[in-house]
Amino acid sequence: MAPAHNDRDLWPALPYDDWRDTCATLHLWTQIVGKIRLSLTPWLNHSWHVALYVTARGLTTSPMAVGGGLLQIDFDFVDHMLRLEASNGRRETPLEAQSVAAFHSRLFVKLAELGVSVRIDERPNEVADPIAFSADRVHCAYDPHSAHRFWRALAQADRVLKLFRTGFIGKASPVHFFWGSFDLAATRFSGRRAPRHPGGVPHLPDAVVREAYSHEVSSAGFWPGGAGVDFPAFYSYAYPAPAGFASAAIKPPGAFFHEALQEFILPYDIVRKADDPDATLLAFLQSAYAAAANAAGWDRAALERPLGQIGVPPASA
Repeated sequence: MAPAHNDRDLWPALPYDDWRDTCATLHLWTQIVGKIRLSLTPWLNHSWHVALYVTARGLTTSPMAVGGGLLQIDFDFVDHMLRLEASNGRRETPLEAQSVAAFHSRLFVKLAELGVSVRIDERPNEVADPIAFSADRVHCAYDPHSAHRFWRALAQADRVLKLFRTGFIGKASPVHFFWGSFDLAATRFSGRRAPRHPGGVPHLPDAVVREAYSHEVSSAGFWPGGAGVDFPAFYSYAYPAPAGFASAAIKPPGAFFHEALQEFILPYDIVRKADDPDATLLAFLQSAYAAAANAAGWDRAALERPLGQIGVPPASA
């Protein structure tokens, strides 16, 4: 029998201080893999073509067209391997303590063995004091237990965010992992254009940011910590942020508006320790979305429907 959703073992402890060095290194490794996807995949609106996806064992690029075949790169946080699955063969290399430079070198050797030639921009995005991947011998930590717990947390967040997504029939992103900001995200759109974004995201072209925020959004997700929040957390923000959004009452108790980040924050541990983690997280996601949609005057009646149920088709319109 599958464990109940309130089984706290499903939601592992993930104290940021215990794995911040591994987190920083893994962030950069995912950027290298993500930039390979960026270099091989046609541009999709809002940069959706660059994201990674949660799998039963870690994260994946999903299949990418290379010549006449396909290539997929997977992080396996169960056996701690990086796997390259291609139409003409497969390669793998261990996920272990190693510098970013070593990871970069080993990965490109494996690509060459599969006949894949690809060039990437070696400058990390959205990180302070970036070091070119091939020169980075500073970040070299990898604790497999922490990486495994991170994947387990991602798997639960991915599951609940996908359930939340079923209640919206307007334009919505997949639930996907952005390696630049190192977070799992899901975005809803009102259907209206947004004012021109000012840009200014560290080490990210303004044109990319402006295209990503070309339309009004309510976005939510999960990230393991950083950016002034030294604990794992769920977040929800709106762009543009409508008047009154920041002062809205958000569920559950413990959620708060972070002035510096300009978004609502729900500490992961509140969800993890709740009697019903799924309901607790869904309450946060729904109340923060409703705060944005109500304040901005979204046509909620046209954009929403009840959450989906397994095996139950929605009622006819």
